[in-house]
Amino acid sequence: MCTSIQLQVTYLLSNLRTISRRLTNEGRSPARSDLNEAAAATESLGADVWNKSYYPKAADHLQVNKPWYVIDAEGQTLGRLSTLVANHLRGANMATYSPSVDMGGYVVVINAEKVQVTGNKKTDKLYRNHTTGRPGKMRTETFEKLQARIPERIVEKAVKGMLPKGPLGRTLFTHLKVYKGSEHPHSAQSPVDITSQINKKTVRIAPVN
Repeated sequence: MCTSIQLQVTYLLSNLRTISRRLTNEGRSPARSDLNEAAAATESLGADVWNKSYYPKAADHLQVNKPWYVIDAEGQTLGRLSTLVANHLRGANMATYSPSVDMGGYVVVINAEKVQVTGNKKTDKLYRNHTTGRPGKMRTETFEKLQARIPERIVEKAVKGMLPKGPLGRTLFTHLKVYKGSEHPHSAQSPVDITSQINKKTVRIAPVN
């Protein structure tokens, strides 16, 4: 896409060629007054209406204005659940979405211990962590064991892998709240239940003023 300056230069050259052809027909050569005439004609076109790309301002993603969502993980597939969570954390469901800006909201996931996986992943999928950070201290456990011990970590790891790597991703990850059981301490924020959207394609909605 042409920039505003490129378009103005294009219009100016077009006007100059038009004036030059007219003067050639009249047997005269272009003068400074002719250049001024071409510049005036270019300015009369006004602002470049084709180069107004939207980019969020600071006021567009204030923390106090961010929406809250709640998702019930009971019986839901881990991958599909995590995709929906990541999209709403990033704001990919909003018309104002920009990849480099935190345009999303807060997501509360309940019943984390009841999330499901397909195939043999309950026994084959492995989670690794280092208890002390020193060699030989790596601990490996299956999905089934980790779900019985810390079910919240399964959803957190899946969602974190879908977020950007860097400061933005770390900030977005703090907006995720995962809980075991159906109770959560965020009822005052009146989160919107979006569990029904798990198996649907993401559709961007216009912001609510």
